[in-house]
Formats: sequence, structure tokens, C-alpha cells
Amino acid sequence: MTGKTLFNGDVVISGGGLAGLTLALALHRAGVKVALIDALPLDARLDAAFDGRASALAYTSWRMLEQIGVAAHLRGQAQRIEDILVVDGRPLDGLKPGGPGVDSLHFDRREIHPRDEDEPLGYMVENRHTRIAAARCAEDSGLPVFAPRRALSMQAHSGHALLELDDGDTIRANLVVACDGRMSRLREQAGIRTIGRSYGQSAIVLTVEHEMAHDGVAYEYFMPGGPFAILPLTGNRASLVWTEKDGPARAIKALDAEGFQEALEARFGDFLGWVRPVSQVHVYPLGLMLAERFTAERLALAGDAARTIHPIAGQGFNLGIRDAAALSDVIVDTLRAGLDPGSSAVLSRYERWRKTDSAALALSTDAFNLLFSNDNAALHHVRGLGLSLANAVPAARQFFMRTAGGETGDLPRLLKGEPLSL
Repeated sequence: MTGKTLFNGDVVISGGGLAGLTLALALHRAGVKVALIDALPLDARLDAAFDGRASALAYTSWRMLEQIGVAAHLRGQAQRIEDILVVDGRPLDGLKPGGPGVDSLHFDRREIHPRDEDEPLGYMVENRHTRIAAARCAEDSGLPVFAPRRALSMQAHSGHALLELDDGDTIRANLVVACDGRMSRLREQAGIRTIGRSYGQSAIVLTVEHEMAHDGVAYEYFMPGGPFAILPLTGNRASLVWTEKDGPARAIKALDAEGFQEALEARFGDFLGWVRPVSQVHVYPLGLMLAERFTAERLALAGDAARTIHPIAGQGFNLGIRDAAALSDVIVDTLRAGLDPGSSAVLSRYERWRKTDSAALALSTDAFNLLFSNDNAALHHVRGLGLSLANAVPAARQFFMRTAGGETGDLPRLLKGEPLSL
């Protein structure tokens, strides 16, 4: 092995996407000796053309971003989610939270937060703004970042791991965390198998401007081709996640401006007045992927390297944040006790903490997509009955909101809004 050792510390994270950068900032702020590597310079991920998506950040995820300093850089870019309206069918004129609507389910933040609290159900933030905020925190804090550098392979030893980079240099740490996406090289090299399937669906993602105020309401309409989500952004804007079968999605993407506007108006309706695109149109194929194990010798998986799920519940980035929060808790506790953060006992604790939650959410979103993405008359009746029953039972609504908010089970300290340090 040639080259030099660039870093020798507690943890190295491979992958500078949102999950990897969040984890690196959390550990660095806690006093852990951590480094981040990525195949792209951090500023290459900041342009709107790189990623046209926006993420729904659960209220527990926002607490963590506040603790690690990212939320402070998102002032003016984060839109509060006050209500969520779920409807089985197309957008209906005049359908509002609390108003009449057939087969609908209304989630109201005031049901789970006391009326003297101001915490919303979550926040909508465009991914590029979150990346800009996190990159600024990384620069301000002096987080060691090696980019553009690509991790080629990892060798696990009795007391440490070595990560070999594409130029022959190495990074040495007690623990390697793979945050290198759904096609993770490190996961594959570790022999960790995955299960999953393609949905035969694609998400058409874009930002639109509309005439009337959205009042912080997120809408999700279940259509035969897949869910159609209207997610509130700052100003009179919304992020659309428009799911269709692969063929129709490609055809919609290929339309000229006039044809796309006509298709958009037909699907969106006019309940928020006129609507028009104000961003590029992105198309992302959808599928389910779940790693059979979340750990190997001196290796932990987090973010999309551990699982990818359907966007039907808007939980993708939140799962990565929960990985980061749990792993931060485990690593800090271990180092505080003077122990090895890459030991099998530590990795087992992380896997037990995160794998069950991940599997449950992956399977439930898979089932929801199968149940709702069709025009079967019998299933339509079952769906409508289920939505109506859930809407009529406050305890059911509160359970779903707390689950989506990440407030069930054993919460890591950062998700409670508590600081974490050695």
C-alpha cells in the first residue's frame, strides 16, 4: 500500500450527502475525532440542478439540526408544516383541513403538541438549502473533509480499520460508516446482501408557484399511478412529488412547456388558484432496498446505504437523520467510557436500535403503496373506510403523527433536542 495516512481518529464517514454530513457534524460537535470523505467537492452538491428535491423534516429531525447548528443557517428557507391532509383521489376544489371531504384524513399539529407550544409537524426545506447550511457548518467548525476523494476499499483489523482512497492515500479510524448511497461500494465489499424490488414507478419532482397561500398545509392524494404530494415551501410555492408508472412518467417529462402545463393543471386542480412550474423537472425511479445487516467488522451502514423506501410517507431523509442520531449516541457513550467505538458490541447496539425501525417503515410504506396505487373498486372502498375510521379516532391520528415525527421508541438524545458531548 502506497501513499500517506491523511487522518487517524475515531470515525471516518464515507459519503458527504445529507445523512453523512449530518452524522459528521453531530460527532464533530460532540468532540469525536471524525473525518468525512466524498467523491465530489461539497460545493458541487449545492446547485439546484444537482438535486431538485425538497425534504419533509420531522419535528424530531429539526431538533437535531438545531443541536448541531444547521437549523440556524436555514432561517427563511424552512416552511413550517401545520397540517397534513391525506385524500384518496384527485385534488378537490375547496377541500381544506377540517372541511368536508370524502375519504380523507386530517393531521393537525395541535393534537400532539400542547397549545402553548409552537412546534409544527415538521418543516419543508429544499435539499440544496439544507446542503448549503450543513456545508457552512462544516467549514465554520473545522470538520476535516477530504473531497473530492473516493473510497476504494476497507480493511478491518483487530484495533482499527484502514480506508484506501483512489489516489493511494489512506484514512485510519476505529470505525468506518458507509453513507455512500443505495449502491454502496463499502456495503457490497463487506458482503452485506440486500432485499428489495423496483416499484415500476417514478417520481416526477419539481417546484411550483401558485396563486393562493397554502397556509402550511401538506396534501397527499392517492391516485392509481401513485401518490401525488403537494408539499408547502416558503412563499406561495410547493414541492410536488408526482408519482406515476415509469412509462407515463417518462412521457410527462418529455412534454413541451405547454403540454406539461396542461398536464400539471389537470392533476393539480385549481384549489390554490393558478399554478406554474418554477424549477427544472426531475424524474427519479422508485424502489425498495433494505440491507440484511446494518453492520460488518468495523463498519456501520447509515442513510441510503442501509435502506431506501418509497417516498409515500416522506421519511427517507428522516431515517438517515435517525441513523445519525442513534450512531452518535452509541459512539459518544462508548468513547466516554474509554472503549472502542468500532467493537462488535457497539455495532450490535446500533444495529438493534435502527434495523427494526427501518424494516417496519420500509414494509409499511411498501404495503401502503400496494394498497393505494391502484384503481381497484373493492380496495378503494377498503381504503376509504380505513381513512374515515382513522380520521374519527383521535388516538389513531396522534399515533400516526408521532410515528411520522420520529417520536416513538427509544429516542436518541439529539432527537429529543438534548445536547451530546464527550
